[in-house]
Amino acid sequence: MTEEFVNLRSRKNPKARIKLMGGHFATMNSHVNTYIDMSTVKTRHNNARETAATLAEEYKTGTMVETIVCLKNTEVIGAFMAEHLADTGMISMSAGNNISVVTPEFDTMGQILFRDSNQRMIEGKQVLILTDSVTTGALLAKAVEAVLYYGGRVCGICAVFSAVNRAAGMDVRSIFTVSDLPDYKGYAAKDCPLCREGQKLDGIVNTFGLVKF
Repeated sequence: MTEEFVNLRSRKNPKARIKLMGGHFATMNSHVNTYIDMSTVKTRHNNARETAATLAEEYKTGTMVETIVCLKNTEVIGAFMAEHLADTGMISMSAGNNISVVTPEFDTMGQILFRDSNQRMIEGKQVLILTDSVTTGALLAKAVEAVLYYGGRVCGICAVFSAVNRAAGMDVRSIFTVSDLPDYKGYAAKDCPLCREGQKLDGIVNTFGLVKF
């Protein structure tokens, strides 16, 4: 494992940046050779605001957004996206909307659910799904299924980083892609070549970040 982080700034907006650390890490759905630290863009309001503005540009003129479903602790980015999209001083299909920013829950089987108090923010609404990073798209597929189950219409999927172009039959819009991280590799756990080579895991990555071994 590389102990030092390397900063990577977006070519679309240099104020939106992530940090990278090489190694062997396990996520919920895969093994990866790079840990992508999203703490800056998810918690610091200036970086989150710039990240949100960059993502929102993809949906201003062609997509009506009424609700943003935030996965993996992206609520700060989601709130800034809602503010940017609803700004009446800008040309936006969502200008003037009172956009809901919703965080789902997970049951013991890993299925996504929305409490009764939040279901009205999904049913009949144009829902944008936001997450931090996408490796396989498995979580996004669950999120799309949940939104449809609760009567919503998925109008878009976006992420800070995505290793895939499509998930659940929809395009994934992101600030960073594998073209920005040419050495990034993700594998199904059972097919991980790092495991076959006997390389031990350096840590586990979950919604809250990295836990080193």
